[in-house]
Amino acid sequence: MKIIILGAGRVGQSVADSLVSERNDITVIDTDAARLRDLESRFDLRGVVGNGIEPAVLAEAGAQDTDLLIACAARDETNLVCCKVAQLLFRIPTRIARVRSRGFEGDGRLAGPEGFGVDRIICPEESLTRYIGKLIEYPEALQVREFAGGRACLVAVRARAGAPMVSHSIGELRDSHPDLSVRVVAIYRRFPEEPDRFIACDGGTRIEPGDEVFMLAAREHIQDVLAVVHRRGSQPAQQVRRIMIAGGGRVGLRLARQLAQAGGRFHVKIIEESHALCVELAAALPSEVLVLQGDTTDEDLLGQESVQDVDLFLALTEDDEDNIMSCLLAKRMGARRVLALINRRSYADLMHGTQIDIALSPAQAMLGELLAYVRQGDVQAVHSLRRGVAEALEIVARGDRKSSRVVGRRVNELQLPRDVHMGLIVRGLPESPHTAPTDAPGEPQVIIPRSTTVIESNDHVVFFLPHKRLVRDVEKLFRVSATFF
Repeated sequence: MKIIILGAGRVGQSVADSLVSERNDITVIDTDAARLRDLESRFDLRGVVGNGIEPAVLAEAGAQDTDLLIACAARDETNLVCCKVAQLLFRIPTRIARVRSRGFEGDGRLAGPEGFGVDRIICPEESLTRYIGKLIEYPEALQVREFAGGRACLVAVRARAGAPMVSHSIGELRDSHPDLSVRVVAIYRRFPEEPDRFIACDGGTRIEPGDEVFMLAAREHIQDVLAVVHRRGSQPAQQVRRIMIAGGGRVGLRLARQLAQAGGRFHVKIIEESHALCVELAAALPSEVLVLQGDTTDEDLLGQESVQDVDLFLALTEDDEDNIMSCLLAKRMGARRVLALINRRSYADLMHGTQIDIALSPAQAMLGELLAYVRQGDVQAVHSLRRGVAEALEIVARGDRKSSRVVGRRVNELQLPRDVHMGLIVRGLPESPHTAPTDAPGEPQVIIPRSTTVIESNDHVVFFLPHKRLVRDVEKLFRVSATFF
């Protein structure tokens, strides 16, 4: 696929890094020539220096035969105008824009074909807020990713000694919990002096203490899934009540506003160093959210604000080093769980396995929304995992037995690549699977596939792929052809 990326900032670089590794033809436009030279030296892509709203610059970048435009420059106006120019002059089929302004929410006329010609608006801050919201809802999880409009989820959790199914095999989990709609799709195990290693899963694989376990389950079974791997004995589910946010920028403000709408469920404090920003936060947020001016790495301040009683400490400033240090300090002082927002991929890799419970990359949180437009076939959802190495993919089976390699066939007949794990099937979804799930009769069915399960047309099949290079093989398998031999 031929792709133009407008903007070589943090988001643009992360997107380029992910897409180049999949053998796409990438061109990046930016006004900073030095930044583009750095990108060209690190990745197999082409840089064009200039303003992306100018037709001549887009033409130089090859807009005449481009398949996808991703406009992620620093300013909303630049991204919107670039999409409109790409629509009117170059007829680029798919146009995605990063827009921070909330004024475009809920009104498709502004962004649609008669407006700025944007097919999809992406807001990294909104993606982060949604992602963190899921971690607050399920505080024992390391990751929670949704499929089929939220009807099914991929959950990553750290196995704890003493939990019911830890030190037992996956087969024993199935036998002891036959009514639990769950499939263990991957285990990453820690080894001394080595990085975590992927462990392929079958019925005989044992779940060991300290394993990072990836499980696909129906939405209503997530708490049960967490219980069997993470909770000791009859230990109740953890609840998040007290939250401390370090950093009152865009993400911190969005998250605090969202938490305040929960009707007193959360006790939220924000620490921000800038006096002017503290004044803005206090004016924008309800009175029950406490806004404090101070340094997030100040041990005395954290102690005065009882960080040891905090259920979740979130470091969301724009400074990676401050986020890392404030999380380590908060954890040492007794915060139950800490999350650090880290932009640099190398830093995120270093934090894995330390006292920081979750190291979250803003680009990784939103990358799946972009990847769904790059994937071939009827891909509904993509989630980038393990810092971009692995991937979870929701793809729809189309056609019939004559035109499809999967429809009408049993799971054990499919020619799946080695290590690709089929996690679950959601059957009976409407044509628009992203409608909100309900408990009404006739709800779509979440199926844990067995070897004899037959794939039907319109089944939404969710896969776990430990290596992104396997994506093309899965897409090819699900491709519909006029005739199939």
